[in-house]
Amino acid sequence: MSSPKRGEIWLVQLDPTVGQELQKTRPAIVINSELFAAIPMRIVVPLTSWQSRFQERPFMVAIKRTQDNGLAQDSAGNLLQVRSISVERFTIRLGQVSQNVLQELLAGLVICVDYE
Repeated sequence: MSSPKRGEIWLVQLDPTVGQELQKTRPAIVINSELFAAIPMRIVVPLTSWQSRFQERPFMVAIKRTQDNGLAQDSAGNLLQVRSISVERFTIRLGQVSQNVLQELLAGLVICVDYE
Protein backbone atom coordinates (compact mmCIF):
# COMPACT_ATOMS: atom_id res chain seq x y z
CA MET A 1 0.00 0.00 0.00
CA SER A 2 1.24 3.47 -0.81
CA SER A 3 1.29 6.05 1.96
CA PRO A 4 -1.95 8.12 2.13
CA LYS A 5 -1.29 11.74 1.17
CA ARG A 6 -2.99 15.08 1.81
CA GLY A 7 -6.03 15.58 -0.41
CA GLU A 8 -6.45 11.90 -1.27
CA ILE A 9 -9.68 10.00 -0.71
CA TRP A 10 -9.31 6.50 0.71
CA LEU A 11 -11.68 3.85 1.96
CA VAL A 12 -10.95 3.57 5.67
CA GLN A 13 -12.16 1.11 8.30
CA LEU A 14 -13.61 3.18 11.15
CA ASP A 15 -14.95 0.33 13.30
CA PRO A 16 -14.96 -0.20 16.20
CA THR A 17 -16.68 3.07 17.05
CA VAL A 18 -18.47 4.49 20.08
CA GLY A 19 -21.65 6.59 20.35
CA GLN A 20 -22.42 8.75 17.33
CA GLU A 21 -19.04 8.32 15.61
CA LEU A 22 -19.37 7.43 11.93
CA GLN A 23 -19.16 3.68 11.49
CA LYS A 24 -18.08 1.04 8.99
CA THR A 25 -15.70 1.27 6.04
CA ARG A 26 -16.27 4.56 4.23
CA PRO A 27 -14.43 7.15 2.16
CA ALA A 28 -12.35 9.74 4.02
CA ILE A 29 -10.14 12.62 2.90
CA VAL A 30 -6.63 12.98 4.29
CA ILE A 31 -6.10 16.57 5.54
CA ASN A 32 -2.90 16.51 7.60
CA SER A 33 0.29 18.25 6.54
CA GLU A 34 2.82 16.21 4.58
CA LEU A 35 5.35 17.29 7.25
CA PHE A 36 4.06 14.33 9.27
CA ALA A 37 4.12 11.73 6.47
CA ALA A 38 6.70 9.60 8.29
CA ILE A 39 4.32 9.07 11.23
CA PRO A 40 1.92 6.16 10.49
CA MET A 41 -1.15 8.23 11.43
CA ARG A 42 -3.35 10.47 9.27
CA ILE A 43 -5.93 13.13 10.10
CA VAL A 44 -9.04 12.45 8.03
CA VAL A 45 -12.49 13.88 7.31
CA PRO A 46 -14.95 10.98 6.90
CA LEU A 47 -17.51 11.26 4.11
CA THR A 48 -21.18 10.40 4.04
CA SER A 49 -23.83 10.47 1.30
CA TRP A 50 -25.02 13.97 0.46
CA GLN A 51 -28.47 14.95 1.75
CA SER A 52 -30.19 18.27 1.00
CA ARG A 53 -30.63 18.99 4.73
CA PHE A 54 -26.82 19.30 4.98
CA GLN A 55 -27.04 22.57 3.04
CA GLU A 56 -27.79 24.43 6.29
CA ARG A 57 -25.07 22.72 8.34
CA PRO A 58 -21.72 24.55 8.27
CA PHE A 59 -19.87 21.42 9.41
CA MET A 60 -20.96 19.50 6.28
CA VAL A 61 -18.96 20.30 3.13
CA ALA A 62 -20.52 19.25 -0.19
CA ILE A 63 -18.24 17.18 -2.44
CA LYS A 64 -19.51 16.41 -5.94
CA ARG A 65 -18.61 13.05 -7.46
CA THR A 66 -15.91 13.42 -10.14
CA GLN A 67 -13.69 11.11 -12.12
CA ASP A 68 -10.67 12.47 -10.21
CA ASN A 69 -12.03 11.84 -6.72
CA GLY A 70 -13.39 8.35 -7.45
CA LEU A 71 -16.51 8.77 -5.32
CA ALA A 72 -19.54 6.65 -6.22
CA GLN A 73 -21.96 9.49 -5.39
CA ASP A 74 -22.13 13.11 -4.29
CA SER A 75 -20.95 13.22 -0.69
CA ALA A 76 -20.39 15.44 2.32
CA GLY A 77 -17.28 15.85 4.43
CA ASN A 78 -18.40 15.73 8.06
CA LEU A 79 -16.07 18.10 9.92
CA LEU A 80 -17.49 17.14 13.32
CA GLN A 81 -16.14 13.62 12.70
CA VAL A 82 -12.50 14.58 12.00
CA ARG A 83 -10.13 12.09 13.58
CA SER A 84 -6.61 10.75 13.53
CA ILE A 85 -6.35 7.14 12.45
CA SER A 86 -3.60 4.60 11.87
CA VAL A 87 -2.53 4.01 8.28
CA GLU A 88 -3.47 0.37 8.96
CA ARG A 89 -7.13 1.44 8.68
CA PHE A 90 -6.66 2.56 5.04
CA THR A 91 -7.74 -0.02 2.47
CA ILE A 92 -8.15 1.39 -1.06
CA ARG A 93 -7.20 4.73 -2.62
CA LEU A 94 -10.20 6.11 -4.54
CA GLY A 95 -8.82 9.39 -5.87
CA GLN A 96 -7.93 12.97 -5.09
CA VAL A 97 -9.99 16.08 -4.27
CA SER A 98 -9.33 19.44 -5.90
CA GLN A 99 -7.40 22.16 -4.07
CA ASN A 100 -10.68 24.11 -3.83
CA VAL A 101 -12.40 21.25 -1.99
CA LEU A 102 -9.41 20.79 0.32
CA GLN A 103 -9.41 24.52 1.15
CA GLU A 104 -13.17 24.44 1.79
CA LEU A 105 -12.69 21.56 4.24
CA LEU A 106 -9.90 23.36 6.08
CA ALA A 107 -11.90 26.62 6.23
CA GLY A 108 -14.88 24.69 7.61
CA LEU A 109 -12.67 23.12 10.25
CA VAL A 110 -11.57 26.60 11.37
CA ILE A 111 -15.25 27.53 11.79
CA CYS A 112 -15.96 24.33 13.77
CA VAL A 113 -13.23 25.06 16.31
CA ASP A 114 -14.09 28.78 16.51
CA TYR A 115 -10.57 29.80 15.54
CA GLU A 116 -10.04 33.54 14.98
